[in-house]
Amino acid sequence: MSPSIPFSNSSRILIPGTKMDALAQMHFATIDYVIFALLLASSMGIGLYYALSGGRQRTTQEFLLADRSMSCLPVSLSLIATFQSAVAIVGVPAEIYTHGTQYWFIGCAYILGLFIPAHIFIPVFYKLHLTSAYQYLELRFNKPVRICGTVTFIFQTVIYMAVCVYTPALALNAVTGFDLWGAVLATGLVCTLYTTLGGLKAVIWTDVFQTIVMFAGQLAVIVVGVQQTGGVAEVWRKVSEGNRISGIDLNPDPTVEYTFWTLGVGGVFLMLSLYGVNQAQVQRYLSAKTERDAIMSCYMVFPSLQLALALSCVMGLVMFARYCGEDHFHNLGVLSKNEMVLYFVMDMLQGLPGLSGLFISCLFSAALSTISSAFNSLATVTMEDLIKPHCPSMTEARATLLSKGLACSYGLLCLAMAYLTHLMSDSVLQGALVGLGSGLAMAFWVGIGSIVTSTSGGLAAVSQFNCTAVQLSGNITTAMGTALISTAMPTVTHSRPMGLQRFYSLSFMWYSALNSFTVVITGLVVSFLTGPMKAEEVTPGTLYPLLGNMLFFVPDKLKQKLCCVTPLGHGPTIQECPPAQHERNGQAIYTEEGLLEEERQSFLLTSHTPVVEHETAL
Repeated sequence: MSPSIPFSNSSRILIPGTKMDALAQMHFATIDYVIFALLLASSMGIGLYYALSGGRQRTTQEFLLADRSMSCLPVSLSLIATFQSAVAIVGVPAEIYTHGTQYWFIGCAYILGLFIPAHIFIPVFYKLHLTSAYQYLELRFNKPVRICGTVTFIFQTVIYMAVCVYTPALALNAVTGFDLWGAVLATGLVCTLYTTLGGLKAVIWTDVFQTIVMFAGQLAVIVVGVQQTGGVAEVWRKVSEGNRISGIDLNPDPTVEYTFWTLGVGGVFLMLSLYGVNQAQVQRYLSAKTERDAIMSCYMVFPSLQLALALSCVMGLVMFARYCGEDHFHNLGVLSKNEMVLYFVMDMLQGLPGLSGLFISCLFSAALSTISSAFNSLATVTMEDLIKPHCPSMTEARATLLSKGLACSYGLLCLAMAYLTHLMSDSVLQGALVGLGSGLAMAFWVGIGSIVTSTSGGLAAVSQFNCTAVQLSGNITTAMGTALISTAMPTVTHSRPMGLQRFYSLSFMWYSALNSFTVVITGLVVSFLTGPMKAEEVTPGTLYPLLGNMLFFVPDKLKQKLCCVTPLGHGPTIQECPPAQHERNGQAIYTEEGLLEEERQSFLLTSHTPVVEHETAL
């Protein structure tokens, strides 16, 4: 057995039953450090490989979009890794442990949450041959809308990536004594370097590697946990008697944290915000070789997401079965939700050198994949939406160098924001930082209102299987992306919130739906009052004929009447143009639609040529 390196500090005074007593024996072995170092070295090596191979990241096309040359398998694994954050890996098991398997029903939302992007969003984005998702907003509406979308995305993502890098490091420090800022700096700097050097190709292939590590780490914990608990039958008996196996809850109350409607309907809107229009995901779709590869990658995400959800949920059940009714169960009472899962992992794997390091690598793989995607997507939107429009004469070499500098700058900003998060404590992790315009205001209103009206102190999650009440410290709810940790629900009876307090009690799973409807309804009302856009003013290719495609069995003449299709002539659509190519920096660049990029830009941005049909956009 490898020599172990304890983290207990001789100056600590251990008081029985306290947090220090519960964690005094937690430590890493040397091999655990080696495995963690191998994760960082491998990620760095992938970045260096793509920095020195192929086109050596000399063009923005290669650095930001991987030369649009990726196949569907790596893109699909990168899609799941992007939002399978470390917060989710420790948060979902804690939710299952506290509330039972009700959260598992969010898997139902994955169906529509991926089908809609595959057949509506991806075709529109891919045919427009965009680089930034917010370019679409200018094509469909105007430049101020594009700028608002870009600034909102930058603001949200900068905060979110700080949470993603700081939260796992903080929990690891609390459980094992692993140096907090050592973990933050190692993760942030390594990620910054391989993202800056290797571009999107490095980010995608490191995501593939890190996804495998994530699955391996979770599986190892589950296998060892089941074996130490007494087998699958014993785990099932304990979780069943502990009422942790939940049926379908059809309660329509939107303030209840987890119901079928909250997860199955509200979850669809959350999935659309992540896999439909988020820049990090759109960028991966656009890096695929063809539109078909992009659509297939979206479909291939489904089984991977279901597997990730299943592993997290089963880990929560095994954790409940392992500790429920045990003498040392009270140790968990002094731990926050984040720390609870890591305590379980370290307890299960303590006598198995290397496996603790594997799970910590799993945890930081999730953090690396999330923040590397953030760095690259932030560099992309800043370059394409804020800099290039004001510097049209910028050379390709200078644009590429500036893109790399932006990725590096955002990496350093992430570390600064992580330190700010440390200074501001858990309160900075709360709120709903999503939406645009009125939707953004609504998100802040609901998020801040829920913080102000929330009661102080933790809430007890009481099991019915001879278990002590677990005091869950802190409220680390966040509605940004996949920050899935929410306030524990009490099992005791409380007075029903009324008025604004009830509105503030809205489940965080409804935040995306609320903000989406607020934006759409407000936009429609203002457009109606100020006058709708004329059909000939709509940029070709920015509308998806949803109703027309759904009524494919209806004759064309009747379809035109039903779908409000306006025949405006037969101007050349992108698909009708002959194959063509052009050169950029000495390299021939082909577009799938067969249109020269310069001609395409001119056509989309300045042409008002009538096209065959127009229909209300989704």
